Amino acid sequence: MNRLLSRIDEALAGLYDAAELDSVKRALCLELLGLSPVTYYTRQELTPDKERDQKFTDALERLTNGEPLQYVMGYTPFEGLNFMVDNRVLIPRPETAELVEWIVRDCDGADSVLDIGTGSGCIAVTLASKLPGCKVQGWDVSDSALELACLNNCLNSTNVEFRKVDILDVPEQEYCFDVIVSNPPYVLESEKSGMEARVVDYEPHLALFVPDNDPLLFYRAISEFGKKALPKGGKLFFEINPLKAEGLVRMLEDTGYHNVELRNDIFGKQRMIKAIL
Repeated sequence: MNRLLSRIDEALAGLYDAAELDSVKRALCLELLGLSPVTYYTRQELTPDKERDQKFTDALERLTNGEPLQYVMGYTPFEGLNFMVDNRVLIPRPETAELVEWIVRDCDGADSVLDIGTGSGCIAVTLASKLPGCKVQGWDVSDSALELACLNNCLNSTNVEFRKVDILDVPEQEYCFDVIVSNPPYVLESEKSGMEARVVDYEPHLALFVPDNDPLLFYRAISEFGKKALPKGGKLFFEINPLKAEGLVRMLEDTGYHNVELRNDIFGKQRMIKAIL
């Protein structure tokens, strides 16, 4: 056991801080390799196992190359559920969980919810799980993301309807939803250089970045769509770029929404917004 842990320390030195490294060790040993907590915490010696050793070596190599732990593990927990993740979709973040919790508290009793840019389906599936009786749809432009979202729908025994729809080119027809939520691409291209390599090199750019010259591109499109698809009093929720919070408030008010409310995430950043039509 000590030899295995030493290999992790040596391979990942400088890639993770101490707390992150402890989490990586536990994930690799307890979850990926299936070692017992007793074996792990008492540092018992391991009997030779070629299959286990190869699995460990492969995972450690991927981590050493900078691949996110969640992709190496193949799944990540989110709001009490498990979601399969790989480089087809963004890794669900704590601030997205905060947005979901806000919607659950605020929209209990809603009949229908649309999640635009659903990715792994973490928002849509979690809302379907926590708002029983609510019809939930998830839209995405990526076929590969939708494939994974459908798998997560099955994994968590929910009944989300997933559809391939480009919010910048929505088919003309009647739509009606009580709530629309989106965590759209909002990272400016100019911010890319300051981001972790684990994000830039592995997570899908289609779901991350927006042009510097039109940072509200997706928010504007979704807000305009919401005017057609939401009833009077319908609610719109976004995860947002804190740098664009004030501009987004003005845009929503100019578009016809009211009671616009900004909320901070656990790190004190303006990361969520709600508006009522």
